[in-house]
Amino acid sequence: MNLQELMRQVRFIELKTTKLVTGVFAGMYMSSFKGRGVEFDEIREYEPGDDVRAIDWNVTARTGRPFIKRFVEEREMTVMLLVDMSASADFGTTRKLKRELEAELCATLAFSAVRNNDRVGMLLFTEEVERFIPPRKGRNHVMQIVRSLLTTDPEHRGTNITKALDYLNNVVEGKALVFIISDFRSLDNWIRPLRITARRHDVVAVRVEDPRERKLPKVGLVRLQDAETGQELVVDLRNEKLRDMFEKQAEAQHQSHVAELRALGVDHMSLQTDGRYADSLQSFFNRRMKRRERG
Repeated sequence: MNLQELMRQVRFIELKTTKLVTGVFAGMYMSSFKGRGVEFDEIREYEPGDDVRAIDWNVTARTGRPFIKRFVEEREMTVMLLVDMSASADFGTTRKLKRELEAELCATLAFSAVRNNDRVGMLLFTEEVERFIPPRKGRNHVMQIVRSLLTTDPEHRGTNITKALDYLNNVVEGKALVFIISDFRSLDNWIRPLRITARRHDVVAVRVEDPRERKLPKVGLVRLQDAETGQELVVDLRNEKLRDMFEKQAEAQHQSHVAELRALGVDHMSLQTDGRYADSLQSFFNRRMKRRERG
């Protein structure tokens, strides 16, 4: 795309996502994710209902009256966006490509983060790490992330999540909130590095899909091509058994993927190119908040 088209698309994404961040998601992001720990805030007199475990016995002994130490959650976090840029992301049969949905989602998460004074970084990957943007704060930095998502022309077509996770674990220090954004179509042996990543970081897997990846239309002969390998196959989609087998395999893969994530304690959500990603993201934030309140 030329510069004018790029600027128009960047501006559209900024306006759309900023409206969500200041409206629908105001406060939800902050309430959904914990900071890196707690920090001391003040010492004050004990009041009925306070947790007796917070009593500062040294101050209490000196003054003859009970005092407690008050701590507040340290809110500043590092947010890392790991985005799948493989060839399969350039697929879409509805209102947008999967890559366009990835860009809008990343912008929403990034603007939510900087609004809460968090740092945001991004790692673009295919079968190799294509680009790494170190975490920083501020609107200008978010705009750099959006531009990179729209303009990066990957050198490779395949997918290797393991390499992306290994790279992340080597370059990001301390605890981070990590979003892995992918269609998870080509799964290498990624369970071990994901387990390591989940021990160090708060990981969320975001599956981005097109409806045709779950259900095929009833049409005639079509030529299907694997975007990452180039392999082609001619099939007759009037065959009901074939369509039914495809749907069952797609659902089985999805359920297997979810089960693996749950076993590792990794949070997850699914987004569709024909749906309102804001609704899915809001539901996800609500689930996180409820778990946090219980917990």
